[in-house]
Amino acid sequence: MSAACNEYRVSYEGEDLYADSGLNSIEECIVAATEGLGQDAVAAEVAYQGVISGTYALASLALMSAQIADHALQTTTAIEEVLKP
Repeated sequence: MSAACNEYRVSYEGEDLYADSGLNSIEECIVAATEGLGQDAVAAEVAYQGVISGTYALASLALMSAQIADHALQTTTAIEEVLKP
């Protein structure tokens, strides 16, 4: 993944975590957000370029960050293709 984190956000209870933090990839953002969540967190919402790709259990974010990052990119790309004039 080469997308910059400034187009990406991970949120928990409606609060963005690590959005616009200058990380180099979607996966790095997921990892940073997962590490930054408190023990109360059980899931987080993942979005790329304003397109929500899903809400994932914290364990899934930790174990499958590359796959979730890829899914976020694919979801946004698919929606952009449909919206092209």
